[in-house]
Amino acid sequence: MARQAVENGGDAGIMGQGAEVTVKDETETSAAAFVQSALFARTFREGMALVEETASYLDGEGRIASKELSRDAAMSYAGASMRLTTQLMQIASWLLVLRAVRENEMALSEAAEPKYRLEPLAIAEDDYEFAGLPQKLLLLIENARQLYGRISRLDADIFSPEESDGKSGDVAFQQNALREAFGGR
Repeated sequence: MARQAVENGGDAGIMGQGAEVTVKDETETSAAAFVQSALFARTFREGMALVEETASYLDGEGRIASKELSRDAAMSYAGASMRLTTQLMQIASWLLVLRAVRENEMALSEAAEPKYRLEPLAIAEDDYEFAGLPQKLLLLIENARQLYGRISRLDADIFSPEESDGKSGDVAFQQNALREAFGGR
């Protein structure tokens, strides 16, 4: 831990016999490590591929399928496709901000600002009418929902570790334990 204090520019509080990295330093270290990780690269590719797949579907096959729907189903299709597009744009925005950090085009402190944070999904899935919608659209909606949920959890773990309850099942807790076990590498 003392090594972490030195590597973090000495900005650490002293507690007992060892040095503890401040929450701010821990957040910066965690976020900086994440944007350079294979997990981020994989998540970025997955997110952008889903954006492309959805755009292609909505502009092609989905447009044709929507013309064959009943009036009520066509209204549901329009609402569902707008919500899906909005959700995917939020995902893409988050990924592009972190890629900008990775490529040193944006400071981590700027990326950590609230305007770049993802919010939990506001509307429950049960609030939507899915009856009569094309299966491909439903699959895209489910894939986007799952990806958004994963990215939302990553966002909270990376930028809000102080909200963590510190339990051993918590991802941030486990990451910190690994960092300490392997000398902060």
